[in-house]
Amino acid sequence: MFGWKKKKKKKLNGLNDLMEQLRPDLSRESLGVGPDFPGVAPNPVLSSDARKRNAELRTGALALGVLVDWREVNSNPRVVLMFDVETVGGISFRGIADEKLTITELTRLAPGQTLPVRYRPAVMDHYVALARDADPAHVQQLSDEIASRKRT
Repeated sequence: MFGWKKKKKKKLNGLNDLMEQLRPDLSRESLGVGPDFPGVAPNPVLSSDARKRNAELRTGALALGVLVDWREVNSNPRVVLMFDVETVGGISFRGIADEKLTITELTRLAPGQTLPVRYRPAVMDHYVALARDADPAHVQQLSDEIASRKRT
């Protein structure tokens, strides 16, 4: 079993390259992230890494994301949302959320919207998830803390 992880990693890179060839609008450059970004999974339901990541994001740290743009991946509608994320600790980064939205939610998207997101501080791989379960009072407190930090 020597070299098994190496083959798996090579296979994953091949899938990411294939995804970039099939959907150039989902390439690292198009999404505004660096070369360390693992990429958008062709099918997150079948990807064990994507399922694990999504489970970790559901319990991740809360931050605020300003919606920059989005790309429809399929007609479910599965979309990739691009955010400029600000954390309470003062870290800013480009965040990518791979989400299933309803048609109603999709029609309400507008660049510049500020939405609560969750991220994994220990990993910092550009992946975020919409924090649909976030308490509005906690989101307001987070927003106030970020705004007060910017003023000083």
